[in-house]
Amino acid sequence: MTQAFPNSDTPTSSNPFFTYEVVKTGKGDIGLRRCGQGAHTVVLLHGISSGADSWRECARLLQNNMQVVAWDAPGYGHSTPLAQAQPQAVDYARQLQCLLNELGVEHCLVVGHSLGALMASGLAKQHDPRVKQFLLISPALGYGGTDKAEQVRAGRFAALSEKGVHGIAQALPNRLLSAFASEAHRHAVTANAMKLNEGGYKQAVELLCGDDIYRYADDFPQNTLVYCGDADIVTPPEQSAEFAKRMGFPFDLISRAGHASYIEQPQQIADLIHQAMSNVRGVA
Repeated sequence: MTQAFPNSDTPTSSNPFFTYEVVKTGKGDIGLRRCGQGAHTVVLLHGISSGADSWRECARLLQNNMQVVAWDAPGYGHSTPLAQAQPQAVDYARQLQCLLNELGVEHCLVVGHSLGALMASGLAKQHDPRVKQFLLISPALGYGGTDKAEQVRAGRFAALSEKGVHGIAQALPNRLLSAFASEAHRHAVTANAMKLNEGGYKQAVELLCGDDIYRYADDFPQNTLVYCGDADIVTPPEQSAEFAKRMGFPFDLISRAGHASYIEQPQQIADLIHQAMSNVRGVA
């Protein structure tokens, strides 16, 4: 069951764009934004400090050619948190499958940005036949099984305790955006981070520190694509290129973009999604 969810971000015009909805599933509520038309669907997965609305400008460029679904991951927005205190990628993936079930999605392209790429790896593990292709942007590889895991976990939790969501949000534009970003881009990054829920954020930190995308190396289809902003300092181009090489996936750069490339360069990302969707149409 789906219901419109009124909030301050929901347009009030007679033809609202990318409005917020809550879908009720057997495993809890899932908040999302969607728009568009057509038989083909792209599913957009945000990163650790963001949310569904961060895809707004990209969705605007895609809506005439496909259905666009951007979720709030469990624990974000009005999405029910996961039951696991230290969730793995497959736990997020199962919630995503519940959403696809409720929306009646028959085949789709899945785009994962940053931690959303790690969540997408859990979906790859499920070998869901509805998912025809993955597009990973600046993938977070995860620290599971590494010496750095506890350091990253402690640092993230300390920042949350000392600065709060507000403080984290204010500092993010300098980290997530390049020197080419506009004030509107900076505002968008901060505004999306201000909506973080502490509980959901902490679960996402546990995913980042407790899982490893390479655990799912044999599960991703060979048509998976990898991209990274050429000015990304969070998941640097060298890291993403090495990941793509190890996995045997094509790799390319997004020009004049930092980590939040789909906010800075929505047209480039939309073009990449259009190209990938042409492959989905060919096999759907």
